[in-house]
Amino acid sequence: MIVAGEGLETKHARYVLTPWMAQGSLKPPVIVRGEGIYLYDAEGNRYADLTSGLIAVNLGHGNPAVRAAMHAQVDRLCFSPPSWFNDVRAEFAEALVRLAPWGEHGGRVFFTTSGASANEDAIKFARTITGRAKVLTAYRSFHGSGAGSATLTGENRRWYNEPASVMPGVVHFWSPYPYRSPFFTTDPAEETRRALQHVAETVAAENTEQVAAILIEPVIGSNGVIVFPPGYLAGLRALCDAHGIVLIFDEVMTGFGRVGAAFAGERFGVIPDAITFAKGVTSGYVPLGGVLLREDLVRTFDQRPLPAGHTYSGHPLAMATGLAALQAYRDGDLYARAANVIEPRLRAGLERIRDKHEIVGEVRGCGAFFAVEFVADRTTREPLVPWQGKSLGVMPTLFAALKKRGAYAFGRYDVLHVAPPLIITEDQIDEAVATIDIAVGELADAYAKSRS
Repeated sequence: MIVAGEGLETKHARYVLTPWMAQGSLKPPVIVRGEGIYLYDAEGNRYADLTSGLIAVNLGHGNPAVRAAMHAQVDRLCFSPPSWFNDVRAEFAEALVRLAPWGEHGGRVFFTTSGASANEDAIKFARTITGRAKVLTAYRSFHGSGAGSATLTGENRRWYNEPASVMPGVVHFWSPYPYRSPFFTTDPAEETRRALQHVAETVAAENTEQVAAILIEPVIGSNGVIVFPPGYLAGLRALCDAHGIVLIFDEVMTGFGRVGAAFAGERFGVIPDAITFAKGVTSGYVPLGGVLLREDLVRTFDQRPLPAGHTYSGHPLAMATGLAALQAYRDGDLYARAANVIEPRLRAGLERIRDKHEIVGEVRGCGAFFAVEFVADRTTREPLVPWQGKSLGVMPTLFAALKKRGAYAFGRYDVLHVAPPLIITEDQIDEAVATIDIAVGELADAYAKSRS
C-alpha cells in the first residue's frame, strides 16, 4: 500500500502532467482511497464524488463484488493474446451483446482500451462496411483527444490537432440545444424540425453517396449535458435509413445506467447501428472501451480482415471487471434506480436551486446525468463565462466552495455537471443539493463583487 507522506503533492506536481490544465498552479487534494460515493485524501478529508470521477464510476468506489472478481482474475490470468480466444472474454462479449438493443438479430463487440479509440475504430468499421469516406459529427461534441478522435470532436479541444487534420473526411454540423438554439427558436418541436433539416442539407451538400456514418452522443456529455428535444434522434435514424448511412451512438458517458437505461438508445426508443462505450462498463475501475456492432453489418468481416487491433483488446483483467460490473448493475437494479429514484429527486433539488439563485439559467438532464448552467442575465441568457473563451471568470469560486465543503464535481465554462454514482442514497442526494446550493450562493456573491 502506498502511504501518502509529506511532499507527495510536490512530487505529483513535479513528475505528473495533469490533463487539460496549466500545470504551474495546481493544488488539488492527493486522493488515496475511495468508498461508496466518497473519495478520501492523504489528510483524511472526505469528498462526495458528485460526478462519478469523470462520469465513469457508476457503481461508486470499491464495489466489493467487482473487486473480488478482479482479484480472482489476477490470480488466474493477467494476459491473453487478442488473436487467441479467451474464456472470460467470450462470456463478457455475450453479456454485452445481450444488453445491446438488437434483440434476436444480435451483434458482436470489439474491445479497445478507451472511448476515444472505440470511436476511431467505429469509424473505420463504418467506412469499410459502406465503402464511403465521409463522417458527420456535431460541433458541440467530444469524442476523445487522440489523433483521430480529436478530429471527430466538434468543440475547441479539437483545435490542438489543427490545422493538420489527421482524419480526413470529417464534417461537423449543429445539433439542437434548446436553451441556446442555433436555429433561432424557443419551440422544441421547431428546434427538432430545423435541426433535422440542417443535418439533411449537410448530408446532401457532402454527397449522400459518400457519407459513411453519423456519430453522435445521444445526450451531449461534457459540453453541457444537453438532452435533445423529442423526435431528433428518431429523425437522425430515419435520415440514415434513407441513405444507407451507419448511425453510431457514442455512449461513452451515457452507457451503463447513466441516463436511466442500459443505453441511451433504449431510454429514447431509437436503435443505432453501432454503440461505442467505455467508462461505466467497468465503473472506471480499469481502462476498457469497445464497439458494439449489429450482426448484419459485422458479417462484412467474416470474409475480410477486421481493420483494427490493439495489444490490450479484450484484456482478461478488464473482461473480468466488466463482467462483474454488469452483474452488480443487475443485482442493484441500478439502471431503473437512476430513472425512478435519482432523476426525480435530483431534478427537484437542482430546480429549487435554480428558483433561488438568479445566476442559474437552466437545469437539465435525465437519469443520474444533470447540468446546471450559469448566466450573467436570465432574461438575455448571457453566459456567465463564454464558451471557448480564455478565462473562466469567477467559475473557480464554485469548485473551490464545493471542495471546501467536502464535494468534488467538474464542469466546463459556465456549466456544472452533477452525475453521482448510481448507488447514491436519497439522503446523500439531499446533502449534495444542499452543498451545491451553498456553493452557488458563493458563486453569485463573487460575481456580484466582480461587477461592482
